[in-house]
Amino acid sequence: MATKAAKPAAKGADAAEAAPAKSKKMLFIIIGAVLVLAIGGGAAFMLMGGKSKKADEEHVEEKASSKVPVFVVIEPFVVNLQQETGDQFLQVALTLQVANAETAESLKVFMPQVRSRLLMVLSSKKASELLTSEGKRNLTDEIIDQLGEPFAGGGKGPSITDVFYTSFVIQQQ
Repeated sequence: MATKAAKPAAKGADAAEAAPAKSKKMLFIIIGAVLVLAIGGGAAFMLMGGKSKKADEEHVEEKASSKVPVFVVIEPFVVNLQQETGDQFLQVALTLQVANAETAESLKVFMPQVRSRLLMVLSSKKASELLTSEGKRNLTDEIIDQLGEPFAGGGKGPSITDVFYTSFVIQQQ
């Protein structure tokens, strides 16, 4: 009988040793699962953080590109050019690119002065000066300078960033 009693005692000892081994095994599984989740969460955070920076950069680019340019259309007109060989005329239509809508409104208010200044600049030119690309670039710079001067209303002059020629015809008679 003693042997029967010894067997259950031995089984209890084996069970006691098996329980810590099982709990150690379970502990390693839990620690492993937590590490996998932590690494996965960290990787997801890093990837989302990188996309967020890219998204922010794209948002800034969209904001910069969404700044729509403001244009003021000048109606076409004809001017006499300085004589070289007979009468020469320039028929021109241009569009001014300005810094903002406020400048565009200011130019519209002072349109008679704008057209007068353009007439003075254009009528002082010879046809040979305006036939080349360089001549047109020089004319653009001169127009920007002349129209950038303050108008009769005082204050600072309008901020004109570019001049676009939508029609440019030189005629000789």
